[in-house]
Amino acid sequence: MKRIGFLSFGHWSNSPGSQTRSASDVLLQSIDLAVAAEEVGADGAYFRVHHYANQLASPFPLLAAAGAKTSRIELGTGVIDMRYENPLYMAEDAAAADLIAGGRLQLGISRGSPEQVVDGYRYFGYEAPEGSTMADVARNNATVFLKVIDGARFAEPNPRPMFANPHPGPLGIQPQSPGLRDRIWWGAGSDSTAVWAAEQGMNLMSSTLKEDESGEPFHVQQRKQIEAFRAAWAEAGHEREPRVSVSRSIFAIVNDLDRAYFGGGQRDESDQFGVIDDFRAVFGRSYAAEPDVLIEQLREDEAIAAADTLLLTVPNQLGVDYNAHVLESILTHVAPALGWR
Repeated sequence: MKRIGFLSFGHWSNSPGSQTRSASDVLLQSIDLAVAAEEVGADGAYFRVHHYANQLASPFPLLAAAGAKTSRIELGTGVIDMRYENPLYMAEDAAAADLIAGGRLQLGISRGSPEQVVDGYRYFGYEAPEGSTMADVARNNATVFLKVIDGARFAEPNPRPMFANPHPGPLGIQPQSPGLRDRIWWGAGSDSTAVWAAEQGMNLMSSTLKEDESGEPFHVQQRKQIEAFRAAWAEAGHEREPRVSVSRSIFAIVNDLDRAYFGGGQRDESDQFGVIDDFRAVFGRSYAAEPDVLIEQLREDEAIAAADTLLLTVPNQLGVDYNAHVLESILTHVAPALGWR
C-alpha cells in the first residue's frame, strides 16, 4: 500500500478564476483542504515553503492549526529552506506543532529552491562564513536541528534559575516530541545529496526535478537516486526502515470540469531539460488523462514504483472542493488498479 498525499504551493493572487485572493484565503483553505483530504482517505497534507512570494512561508502555525483540526492524516512540508532557519528556534516550533498534531508531522527540509530575491537569507540575518557556502550553512543547520530534536543537552544551566531545573547538568531545547527525529526528510536534488541524507538518517524527499546526471528520462534518474539512497542507508547501518517520497502532477479526467482544466493539451507530456541555479536539471512530466489511460502511463513510472509515498501537486487556487475531488479521483479510479490501495 502506497501512502498518497497532496503537496500545495499555497499560491494566492487577486486574479480572475483564483479562489485564493489573499494570504488569509490560502491559510484557511489549506487547513480545510487537510480536513477534506483526510475525509476522502488521503494519507498526507504537505505544504511548500517559499519566502518573498505570494505563497505559503512560515509553516508551523499552519501545521499546528491543521493538526488540531485533523486526527489521522500526516502533516508535512516540502521543503523548509534551512538557509533561513535558526535551528534551535525551529526545533521548539516543530516539537510544539508535532505535539499538537499527536506526532503526525513529516518535515521536509533542504537547501531550498531558487529564490525570489538575491541572497534573501541575508535579510533574515544569515550569511555563509568565509570559506563556506550557503549550502554548507543549510546542512550545518540541519545537523544541529537533528541533534536538538533528538534530545541533545548542551546549554549550561543558571546556578540560580527562576525555576528549578528538571535534572542536573546541561539543558536542551524544550519541548521535546518523541519520534520526531525519525520523521525528518531531506529534499535531495542530486544522487550525492540523497546519499548524504541517508548517512544522516533522514528520509528522502524527491520532487519533480533533479540534477540531470545521465541524460536519461526523469523517472529513471529518480529511481536510481532512490536506489543510491537505500544503498547508503543500508551501509550506514540505521535500525529503522527509511521512507521515500516522490512528487507528481497527476490529474484523472472524470468529468467535464476536469476536461476543461486539464484536457486541452497545455500540460507537459514529456520531460524538460534546462538550467536552474547554475546546474543542468531535468523536470518530470505531468500526467492528465482518463483513468484507464492514466493507469497505463503510471505503470511505466519507475520512481513512483520505487517510492512508498506519492505527493500529488494540487492547483490550490481552484479551491478546496475541486482539489478534494482531484485527490478522491486518484484514490478511487487510479490507485486500486495500480495496487496502491
